[in-house]
Amino acid sequence: MSRRSSKPPALHPRNRYQGRYDFPLLARKCPPLKAFIRQGKDGQTTIDFTDPAALRCLNGALLTHWYDINGWQIPDNALCPPIPGRADLIHHLADLLASSHDGVIPKGASLRGLDVGTGANLIYPLIGNAEYGWQFVGSDIDADALRNGTQILAANPTLQSRIELRRQADPACIFTGIIGADEQFDFTLCNPPFYASADEARQANERKWQGLGKQPGGRNFGGRANELYCADGEAGFLRRMAEQSRTCASQVFWFTTLVASASSLKALPEQLRDLGATDVRIIDMGQGSKRSRLLAWTFLNKKQRRAWRRARWPDTRI
Repeated sequence: MSRRSSKPPALHPRNRYQGRYDFPLLARKCPPLKAFIRQGKDGQTTIDFTDPAALRCLNGALLTHWYDINGWQIPDNALCPPIPGRADLIHHLADLLASSHDGVIPKGASLRGLDVGTGANLIYPLIGNAEYGWQFVGSDIDADALRNGTQILAANPTLQSRIELRRQADPACIFTGIIGADEQFDFTLCNPPFYASADEARQANERKWQGLGKQPGGRNFGGRANELYCADGEAGFLRRMAEQSRTCASQVFWFTTLVASASSLKALPEQLRDLGATDVRIIDMGQGSKRSRLLAWTFLNKKQRRAWRRARWPDTRI
């Protein structure tokens, strides 16, 4: 049965970002941020949120301040994700796991997640490990992105045993070649490419800059080709992910993915049920005027879920 949240989307209550950024405090944590701070029209300190360099510096400061992660740097052309939005997905994912665990969020190293397309930023594994102690495997088809991720882990030695990076050798595959024959993952997550072509991504970028009254420039959050577009766009990627998830149905408790466009969801619940999914959920999320969704599904029946939980998750009676 497909279930959908009816609450109006807003930042998750456990999200560390609530309200305005404290830029003076962040600049003390990350001195390079000082160069980007200015006074806004309302008299409050701010940065230019259309400046990619300012956003990269802000992200580094937030990760240091909130999660004690140091040396976070990404290439100029790599996706620079908004930290509050990515943290929101992690918290909603934790609630999803809790719904299968007597309402208690399962924490600690016994839980293991797969971040499909982790990119150069490693943002989901970094936040997920910091907030809940989960272990991660991050996969990507881009060797340069994984090299940058390795540098982030090298700057944070305690994370090297908690986050593992794997190269996906076949761009057509999502799970095959990454999930081993005897491996189990408590969840997967993904931030899919949104556009169907480079031209579509370029046109969207131009419209955004025109809306801001500025000349077109680089995307304020950046992004390489494989991060921005793929055949048939987000909807096509999600269809392929649903189909391929069936091949490792018994090895993953919850498959999940971010869905940016509501239109991408239209046929997915029915497709997943036809593939044998026993539970499909759509969880609304939102940050300001932006709306997104977390799509989750499992192929395990109730008996299999109980057995999985007993074998892998912390005992709620302790």
